[in-house]
Amino acid sequence: MQVILLERVAKLGQMGDVVDVKPGYARNYLLLQGKALTASKENIANFETQKAQLEARNLETRKEAEALGEKLDGQQFVVIRQASDAGSLYGSVTTRDAADVATEAGFSVDRKQVVIISPIKELGLHDVDVVLHPEVTVSIALNVARSEEEAELQASGKSIQELAAEEEAQAEFEIQELFDDIGAAQLDELEDTAAPAEDAPAEGEETPT
Repeated sequence: MQVILLERVAKLGQMGDVVDVKPGYARNYLLLQGKALTASKENIANFETQKAQLEARNLETRKEAEALGEKLDGQQFVVIRQASDAGSLYGSVTTRDAADVATEAGFSVDRKQVVIISPIKELGLHDVDVVLHPEVTVSIALNVARSEEEAELQASGKSIQELAAEEEAQAEFEIQELFDDIGAAQLDELEDTAAPAEDAPAEGEETPT
């Protein structure tokens, strides 16, 4: 199926390009979202008459997106979720979650603009893309943690696995110290309760009466 693009579409073409796409992709995405029109002679002719207007509108929205992108790019947002000790989430972080935390922080982001390639199902820092405009994409980080304190530690560069390993090592160290203290105390007690040995008489000497 041939369509004419009304804006740039990644991996497909630029505004004004006539491209071949699968009918389902055209109907369910390109046409539905107003990104393209069927490439009929009438639509192509209409596009040519409106091309200047469309390009001007595209330029304006791109400038707005670039202004927002300069502030949003590289931002980190905390997402609090329940998870196991191993760091696996009870559920996953969605595009809606990403849009909500960004919006709460003062950025106007819609969930449809957020791109999460692989499902986020683990604690830690996760980079996701935000498509503000067909020609403007920025990256943000989601700091997924069980608490604000844990999020701060993760932001400093420590992973949940490293934190768990440190806690385990500290626990083992404290247990070993406890056993060492108990052993030393038992040894001191044995030394204190042992009776002093009497000097045996030398050979040939008489035992005094």
